[in-house]
Amino acid sequence: MRKFNIRKVLDGLTAGSSSASQQPQPQQHTPGSREPEVQETLQSEHFQLCKTVRHGFPYQPSALAFDPVQKILAVGTQTGALRLFGRPGVECYCQHDSGAAVIQLQFLINEGALVSALADDTLHLWNLRQKRPAILHSLKFCRERVTFCHLPFQSKWLYVGTERGNIHIVNVESFTLSGYVIMWNKAIELSSKSHPGPIVHISDNPMDEGKLLIGFESGTVVLWDLKSKKGDYRYTYDEAIHSVAWHHEGKQFICSHSDGTLTIWNVRSPTKPVQTITPHGKQLKDGKKPEPCKPILKVEFKTSRSGEPFIILSGGLSYDTVGRRPCLTVMHGKSTAVLEMDYSIVDFLTLCETPYANDFQEPYAVVVLLEKDLVLIDLAQNGYPIFENPYPLSIHESPVTCCEYFADCPVDLIPALYSVGARQKRQGYSKKEWPINGGNWGLGAQSYPEIIITGHADGSIKFWDASAITLQVLYKLKTAKVFEKSRNKDDKPSTDIVDEDPYAIQIISWCPESRMLCIAGVSAHVIIYRFSKQEVIIEVIPMLEVRLLYEINDVESPEGEQAPPLSTPVGAVSPQPIPPQSHPSTSSSSSDGLRDNVPCLKVKNSPLKQSPGYQAELVIQLVWVGGEPPQQITSLAVNSSYGLVVFGNCNGIAIVDYLQKAVLLNLGTIELYGSNDPYRREPRSPRKSRQPSGAGLCDINEGTVVPEDRCKSPTSAKMSRKLSLPTDLKPDLDVKDNSFSRSRSSSVTSIDKESREAISALHFCETFTRKADSSPSPCLWVGTTLGTVLVIALNLPPGGEQRLLQPVIVSPSGTILRLKGGILRMAFLDTTGCLVPPAYESWREHNVSEEKDEKEKLKKKRPVSVSPSSSQEISENQYAVICSEKQAKVISLPTQNCAYKQNITETSFVLRGDIVSLSNSICLACFCANGHIMTFSLPSLRPLLDVYYLPLTNMRIARTFCFTNNGQALYLVSPTEIQRLTYSQETCENLQEMLGELFTPVETPEAPNRGFFKGLFGGGAQSLDREELFGESSSGKASRSLAQHIPGPGGIEGVKGAASGVVGELARARLALDERGQKLGDLEERTTAMLSSADSFSKHAHEMMLKYKDKKWYQF
Repeated sequence: MRKFNIRKVLDGLTAGSSSASQQPQPQQHTPGSREPEVQETLQSEHFQLCKTVRHGFPYQPSALAFDPVQKILAVGTQTGALRLFGRPGVECYCQHDSGAAVIQLQFLINEGALVSALADDTLHLWNLRQKRPAILHSLKFCRERVTFCHLPFQSKWLYVGTERGNIHIVNVESFTLSGYVIMWNKAIELSSKSHPGPIVHISDNPMDEGKLLIGFESGTVVLWDLKSKKGDYRYTYDEAIHSVAWHHEGKQFICSHSDGTLTIWNVRSPTKPVQTITPHGKQLKDGKKPEPCKPILKVEFKTSRSGEPFIILSGGLSYDTVGRRPCLTVMHGKSTAVLEMDYSIVDFLTLCETPYANDFQEPYAVVVLLEKDLVLIDLAQNGYPIFENPYPLSIHESPVTCCEYFADCPVDLIPALYSVGARQKRQGYSKKEWPINGGNWGLGAQSYPEIIITGHADGSIKFWDASAITLQVLYKLKTAKVFEKSRNKDDKPSTDIVDEDPYAIQIISWCPESRMLCIAGVSAHVIIYRFSKQEVIIEVIPMLEVRLLYEINDVESPEGEQAPPLSTPVGAVSPQPIPPQSHPSTSSSSSDGLRDNVPCLKVKNSPLKQSPGYQAELVIQLVWVGGEPPQQITSLAVNSSYGLVVFGNCNGIAIVDYLQKAVLLNLGTIELYGSNDPYRREPRSPRKSRQPSGAGLCDINEGTVVPEDRCKSPTSAKMSRKLSLPTDLKPDLDVKDNSFSRSRSSSVTSIDKESREAISALHFCETFTRKADSSPSPCLWVGTTLGTVLVIALNLPPGGEQRLLQPVIVSPSGTILRLKGGILRMAFLDTTGCLVPPAYESWREHNVSEEKDEKEKLKKKRPVSVSPSSSQEISENQYAVICSEKQAKVISLPTQNCAYKQNITETSFVLRGDIVSLSNSICLACFCANGHIMTFSLPSLRPLLDVYYLPLTNMRIARTFCFTNNGQALYLVSPTEIQRLTYSQETCENLQEMLGELFTPVETPEAPNRGFFKGLFGGGAQSLDREELFGESSSGKASRSLAQHIPGPGGIEGVKGAASGVVGELARARLALDERGQKLGDLEERTTAMLSSADSFSKHAHEMMLKYKDKKWYQF
């Protein structure tokens, strides 16, 4: 713990000077204001930044592999990411540094290792025996492009096929090339006059490891004898090959072709296939060939002891099935099942009981990797049902538009959400357990509940249990249910201001204690929800329409008269819950034909059944004004203790009493200032020039892509802001600093809207409203995009029935504070530096019978104001913490002196700022657009952490980045994945324990029994000494220029982390020998090169000598 005595000294030195004449320096105690010292416990050593886990579906998947013994699934992506899945809760994310696409993955089955082949022609060996897998070796092919790899079970020799049609062999232990190469021309010999194309398939005969089946793209297949180094048979077909699969007995194989056919070949009959099938082709009567179909991209041939074999394929549909969804076809005996998928198929694998290729496969499931989903099909049940997916892969079911993260929630919240969410589960899944169940869970060191809420483009909201670095969906709420859906496209209401996704969620405001939820959507609508465990049917959905205007006439804005029913100034009509026709339009140009007083969406007028969970309490909609659509909502807050919800946009602010269903305040932003407007803006008459009706339809189109307006500061708005802002700003308000566009409008009036002052932050609290206040009282703090903070006083009636009968009085207090840059976040501290949470009412069941309700009311006459300030002595002060895009200030209350100030960034701007608790203390955490993550102590704003993490590459990061308590943070790293990180040193240290283990020691199943007769007559599987064939002694060394070996970062370090004791020592010794051998090899190569160089030099010198031996000196 450290006390800031230096401040005391400075204070004493400058106490005599006038505080007003001095500007506080960054993170400097303002002279003249004697603040009580707060002991701060947080130091920079409490902070460390690291990524923890990544959740969600792997974005742009490209490759798939499965370890049938370890029961681990691997998925590679087009951006070089690797995701590994074990049992539910065991997941791992790795990244190839190059970022090249993963084209193929191969497990070293039951070895705890994986080989990845990338589009940049590199192979990598991953060690999975450590909690964070690392690359042990890499091999970069310099002269050939890698197209296909095959690693036989229990072999250390990896076959690598290339675009030129050659096959190289890699020793996976040392990651070096063998001298044994199968050249394309030797493989096909005279069977074809032209080049056969790239290698598309390599596999060994299940019954004879010495025979290698090589598939070339053009349609040629070769059975290569590894020992005699020649082709045994060559099979040609006039259609390109996409994949090949063996029958387990090694006597037949099947090929899939580009014309939608399958050909089955007998190994010993290369002249023509035994059978040609076109699974989806229309059979023509005259015995002609069926019509060609789309290519069959992959086929698998799996056998079963008890029945017919399975032929499983993707693609191959006929060309006339336009608009048909992608399909997986399962052919089993005479039955053919066509399973439609929601997205295109990237790859699929059949999961079998045995890892041995020469035994009956006994397939039990098919894992299908789709473009945006992972599906597992049960082959053992009739109708092939799918397994219920336990991984959190549905984050992107509808695109995520905003996120909120809550750590350290009330303990009863997750069970409550789970119990209502359990009823939403779909039926008809397979009855079996999820078969991918490898690995072990980590030790959950963190025991506090964490909840992530995601808002989506279709208006849905998902609650996720994020405790102990896992993720599981708890409950889904569909907010669009309260609105009428248009029956068809022609029937679309003309009031829609977005062509698609009119229900998209922009802002979520949630109170975990009271379970009150409030959302703002893209169509300028706000919905308030209560949580209930009872099902209810409401006859009419309560609804309010609010008219927020920007234009104001030359009328002084009266204050203190905001009780309903109220007469606000002209141009800010306050609608009560009465038909909208009664609102006269105040706009002079609102003549016939211009849309006026109409909301963007139509609320259902039929009874609505509300299931247990979140139930709509009130719908509030902003309406069109004189042909112009309402502006998007930029800020939102709800308070359960006061029964109020507040929201604002670039036009103004509205406060609504959701208990009485009444609008309390509806003011333009300028009117909030009253006569204290620092910008000296003249009140203006309504605009004369109007855009034609309908020109505003595109207003929010861009906003649907980047809806959360609170956290964006695009520089594109700088010019228009400079043009339209008055130049006589206060000296500490730099015009450049306020270049922050909240409007997403692309209409004629966009420059005008850029200059408007939008509401960017709202905070309910119980604090000192004015300088003269002797005790805290309920109020609302309002922050704007021009860096102003205004305070609105709230006068609440007593609790109980009086609360429903008497009006809430709201009035601007006249208190104004200013910062550089738009206001992002506000919070309050008590005199000891502890956070003062907003008052809340603890959750109770709302839908209960009247008798019970009476008892409840007796227990709780007045909502509990859970605020430490109310129990403190009147003389004790508070601190207001305000964070803007440029700076943070700590203001002492009630004096309103600036106690501390910190300029966070000069050249960039803060995207997200949160006041969070960590290690029994609190701090301010900020994420800047330049990629820096920073934390500051409170109240003194000492910098504690400043790490360059990631630059703002797209608006998705800005829209979704959020900090929460206990050092946790997250953002949407791709459209389908959430990346979680921590800025807590303690969590970083405990992370290793919390992570799950992918590799678990498992006995390899016994090899299939050859049987007496097969052994006697030479049948069964033939083994091959690959070491003898591919080793250096027999095949020689590979050309050094063909591929370059790169030791991985997970070399000796990886082994250290993975093993201990004698085994670890042996592994380290072996690795050291490998590396020494590599160095010796390099030395030997250099020596050989020098010898050959010396030899050629001596030869050349000898030739020169002979040439000029008989010539005289003058003949030279």
